[in-house]
Amino acid sequence: MRLAVRVLAAPLLLIPLGAGQDPATAPRTIDLVITNGQVIDGTGTPAEVAEIGVDGDRILYIGQRPRGITARRTIDARGLTVTPGFIDPHTHSGPDARAPDAARRQLANHLLQGVTSIAIGNDGGGEADIAGLFARLTANPTGPNVASFTGFGTIRLQVVGNRDRAPTAAELETMKAHTARAMCDGALGLSAGLYYAPQSFAQTQEVAALAAIAGRHDGIYETHLRDEGSASIGLIPAIDEAIAIARNGGLPLHIAHIKALGADVQGMAPKVIAHIATAQKSGVAITADQYPWEASSTSLAAALVPRWAQDGGAPAMVANLRTLTPRLRTGMAEQLRIRGGANAILLVRGPYKGLRLDALATRWKLAPLDAAARILIADPGASIASFNMTEQDIDAFARQPWVVTSSDATNGHPRRMGSFARGWRLFVRDKKLMTPERFVQRSSAQTAAILGLPDRGILAPGKFADIAILDSASYAERATYDRPDIPSTGVRYVLVNGRLAVDKGKLTGALAGRPLAKPRQPEWNCPA
Repeated sequence: MRLAVRVLAAPLLLIPLGAGQDPATAPRTIDLVITNGQVIDGTGTPAEVAEIGVDGDRILYIGQRPRGITARRTIDARGLTVTPGFIDPHTHSGPDARAPDAARRQLANHLLQGVTSIAIGNDGGGEADIAGLFARLTANPTGPNVASFTGFGTIRLQVVGNRDRAPTAAELETMKAHTARAMCDGALGLSAGLYYAPQSFAQTQEVAALAAIAGRHDGIYETHLRDEGSASIGLIPAIDEAIAIARNGGLPLHIAHIKALGADVQGMAPKVIAHIATAQKSGVAITADQYPWEASSTSLAAALVPRWAQDGGAPAMVANLRTLTPRLRTGMAEQLRIRGGANAILLVRGPYKGLRLDALATRWKLAPLDAAARILIADPGASIASFNMTEQDIDAFARQPWVVTSSDATNGHPRRMGSFARGWRLFVRDKKLMTPERFVQRSSAQTAAILGLPDRGILAPGKFADIAILDSASYAERATYDRPDIPSTGVRYVLVNGRLAVDKGKLTGALAGRPLAKPRQPEWNCPA
């Protein structure tokens, strides 16, 4: 693949030296110089052959090396592509980021794709105690940088519990106070997962009340829609609910892992895109992220069990599944139809990992719904991959200028190890849906702007030295649904805050990541 090439002839910046020194001649040794690489800076402008100087945790210059500068190490990136470190706005990597084991905190799945910053706390699962989270991440650092949402689901569970009821007026005020505290402590915004019980028990106005607090602190509303297909209220009404929450709260809306999921909505991407465009023209800021896989991943309970049968949490759900009344069986049958049938459900963990629901039903000589109930009674948290999206819809969303790259990283699904690499292979190299520059932009600078992360996602003097160097011809996913844990290929070097996390394709073990708190503004009226 050929990239447009333009050689920079002069340095863009040299950080001043001591008083009386001539920056053009004063000797100085910096940490690293990257030479001869085709630089894609993240802004969408064409690639340029340029040298990059890194000192400490920042980019010192881009262009021709100033006189007097030497480096402790030089990386010759001839034939390679140099990009900003990618930013993943939607992951479920929080357990790894908080793990006592340093190897888990390295988050190799992200680094080996060139991802240098991730967001956690998505789908409403973000911590309420953001200050405590960042303190743990500072004491026990990670491979990539970590930012976090605070979670509507976490806050609601703490205050209301696992029940299908509205909060009292006093409880709602407590939930709003938790949201304000989290925003003051650096949360990116409020995340919600209204598809999942008990969050699904919340009415729109309850969510909007908390989102408005996040909006007052310059946060965003990030949501797993209440319905991504036809499981409950429908895809378009779910988008309208999210738009209403954002509009009433006066904050940007970010739709998590946008898709058209299930038999009833496949092919609806153009309609969804047009619907969102209308709302954008009316003044609502709307963005979304996307992973490039035909199968989603969720829990078997979320996929098949109606929400009324989950009122009271896992114990109540298991009790309902033991009886499997005609009402429950009918509800589950409809959800299985929407998902594409028993052959579209792949178990991704536990003793049945790698088996489809129809195969298990045949093995046990049971109907598929009875097999699903048997699995859930033994393991209420059973996870699945669900094959229910079309290539045409995925491509249509990928073309939109307001859609960025994400992984939705979860164990048991190849998206954890390969979403960015697969996006490059499919969208840039194979299908040519976008230029390399556009892919880098939607994977770095644009995501940083959506999340509100300053000095990240762009290669420019003075910015943090989060840098990926990859072989554009071999950068690709290797993980599959059968073997989801195989790392991607093609990433040669990764710097996080100026330190090499990947060197010649191998992890260094460096834990150079930092917690990325959203900058506090004076008008927020936050307690000291």
